Amino acid sequence: MTERIPALYSLRAFEVAARFCSFSKAASELSVTQSAVSHHVKALEELFGCSLFERHGPKITLTDRGRLLAEELKVGFKIIESACELLKVDRHRLRLKAPSTLTIRWLLRALDKFNRVEGNCSVQLSSVWMDVDEVDFYSEPYDCAILLGDGNFGADVESFKLFDEWLIPICSPGYKGAADFKLSSLNKYELLHPSTDRRDWRRWLKKMGCLDTINLERGQLFDTLDQGIAAALQGMGISVADLVLVAQEVELGQLRLPFKSAVATGDGYYMTWLKACPKAKQMTQLRKYLSTQVPSLPATDVDYLR
Repeated sequence: MTERIPALYSLRAFEVAARFCSFSKAASELSVTQSAVSHHVKALEELFGCSLFERHGPKITLTDRGRLLAEELKVGFKIIESACELLKVDRHRLRLKAPSTLTIRWLLRALDKFNRVEGNCSVQLSSVWMDVDEVDFYSEPYDCAILLGDGNFGADVESFKLFDEWLIPICSPGYKGAADFKLSSLNKYELLHPSTDRRDWRRWLKKMGCLDTINLERGQLFDTLDQGIAAALQGMGISVADLVLVAQEVELGQLRLPFKSAVATGDGYYMTWLKACPKAKQMTQLRKYLSTQVPSLPATDVDYLR
């Protein structure tokens, strides 16, 4: 490279000083003197030919260019920290990211058994709400993730499908009495949407061939699948859920299937990880275990439509 790149310790000193807007706090954080931090910042300003901080007596504030550099460096140092984390001594612990509904309804129970049985590998689970399931292994502190998707997670990501998503309407056994439900009369009922974009009802109705006849602009909106399930259990209306994740409630009679058609969305729950992850042995161990713990579809009369 022909152009000079600033020293990493100078960039780090500036990034910490920018975070605190204080040279003294940055010095304490980095275990160096305040004058050392000031020297590093001055060296960067001379190199870039611009001011990074505005001085107001003992107080400092970022300039526009300083704020731009600080934001980019924040991301850059996070990537470096995550890369170093991969090579630390504790290779027997896997940091796993997973959507909250999947965690509550299946994964937490499965991992509890894994952590008790597999003595040479443990999983640290982070349950995260995600409107669209995604992970950035370069900027987030995870070794692997379980995501709902179509299997295309990037060329540098390995994936293993655990189970498919099957959408089906659900309601409480006593909702609207014991009358038979008909698609033609669905507009009479309260629709519950487990996502704010109403995508689950849209997918199911499209496969049933009646998307244009149902008004999806009405009904309550929820942030998660689990909230929609909870609302249905309380008799608030008809929601749409993943049949696999409500199998227990269906078999126990706590939830009713007003329509007997489950629709495959083409998505599924996948375990994902970077191909270059140094914890390959532990990743294989967890993948094999989870494949034996996949929840079953309920033993009920359902038509499965792909």
